[in-house]
Amino acid sequence: MIKPAFVLPGEKLQQVGRIFGAPLVVKGKTWLPFVQLIAWPITAWIAKKRLPQRSWWQALGVGVLTMPVMLAAEWTHNLAHAAAARLVGKPVDAIRITWGMPLLIYYDINDAMVTPRQHIFRAVGGPVWNTLLLSLAMVFKRFTKPQSVMRDMANTAVGTNAFIGLVALLPIPGIDGGPILKWSLVERGRTPAQADEVVRRVNGVLGIVLAIAGILFFKKRRWFMGGIMLEFAAIASSIGLGILKEQK
Repeated sequence: MIKPAFVLPGEKLQQVGRIFGAPLVVKGKTWLPFVQLIAWPITAWIAKKRLPQRSWWQALGVGVLTMPVMLAAEWTHNLAHAAAARLVGKPVDAIRITWGMPLLIYYDINDAMVTPRQHIFRAVGGPVWNTLLLSLAMVFKRFTKPQSVMRDMANTAVGTNAFIGLVALLPIPGIDGGPILKWSLVERGRTPAQADEVVRRVNGVLGIVLAIAGILFFKKRRWFMGGIMLEFAAIASSIGLGILKEQK
């Protein structure tokens, strides 16, 4: 199957602003903060797990504070991509708010007006930003007290930015590592089609590696990480088999 486009050229959308030269758009009620409503109980559960003597009411209160920290890592990751795109003079085509989270839209992923280096620069903006936030969060953590709410917020910032920064570099089309690998190959003389084929083969191997990692996480009862690894394993394997392709 072909990965669905989140915004099509000419599609009727409501523009609510501009960020780094890109229109900020919404469609119907799909902007509603559904992700935030799901993330709150998750962050509350994490707060309870970190400090079991907390009541659930206290855990929910901590979750209200750590949830924005967690989601800010993803929000600013995407905005860093938009900033990098603006910096190289090739802004993203649109930023769509979907269920409370941003999605960067490129109508033509092989735009001939964007050089390979510009593609790469746009792709590395997010991981570089998360690396910077990770460094700041680690410094901040040193000044917090154990078992304090501030330590919970610092731990959330460290964990989320480390996770997003690392996962973003996986060479999977649709996330940052895929375009970085693809356009690095194009810069070295491959055509976009040839580079796509290399990326496809790499994902076939990556799917196996991630599946093994997921199984190992499950054996250690790390259910969340195991599930995430298996999800990415399924995506990478689908790309490797040619079932899942980038939108053209």
